[in-house]
Amino acid sequence: MSDRPDDAFFTLHADLPREGPGETADVAWAAETAGLRPDARILDAASGPGGDIGALLRAAPTGHVTAIDLHAPFIEAARARWGADPRVTLMTGDMTEPSGPFDFIWCAGAVYFLGIEAALTAWAPRLAPGGVIAFSEPCLFTDTPTDGAIAFWEGYARLTDAAGIAAQATAAGYETLATRAIGDIGWESYFRPMEARIAKLRPGADAALAAVLDQAEAEVALWRAHRAETGYLLSLVRPA
Repeated sequence: MSDRPDDAFFTLHADLPREGPGETADVAWAAETAGLRPDARILDAASGPGGDIGALLRAAPTGHVTAIDLHAPFIEAARARWGADPRVTLMTGDMTEPSGPFDFIWCAGAVYFLGIEAALTAWAPRLAPGGVIAFSEPCLFTDTPTDGAIAFWEGYARLTDAAGIAAQATAAGYETLATRAIGDIGWESYFRPMEARIAKLRPGADAALAAVLDQAEAEVALWRAHRAETGYLLSLVRPA
């Protein structure tokens, strides 16, 4: 096993059902609030292994989902489940790459790689008329967060509250239609499989992998201790 930290990270994340917090109810809420048509063209941006593809297809049963992720093994994992479905296109690449047009862009927990303004600006020409975007972003749910709540995000410079997220969307030329905090079910749907994977990998883990496992366990503990103060906010936005 390689000692490279990124290799250890992907060893932990291999075979997880999803790459971030969320649940099918989040997709259903966004689709219903947006008034998504059954034949909608959807981009699942930074899809990971495809944990949300099923919910997206249920939201648009006669539509089409284009799922893209930079990490090829995640796309291969999605292909094992969805590769035979003609309603799904799977791609390895940058999440702003597909040209669309799309009626709905879904991005679970990955906008922070670019920043809200940069991501929404890049997606604007890829939206069909009337198209909407749903994205989740780190958010503070209190005006007085503890040090632990801040530490959970490991120095994320753009960490803000719901008003700050909406302001960044406005700066990119969008209006916020509705918001919803990702609930405990969504977080545990991500963390519990990870904890099972950690337990499986612990025996015989080298130093690099052990460090990654320790960090993941600390992340889980921090969220459980501070989940009332911080988490992901799911925002539904459209060009103003």
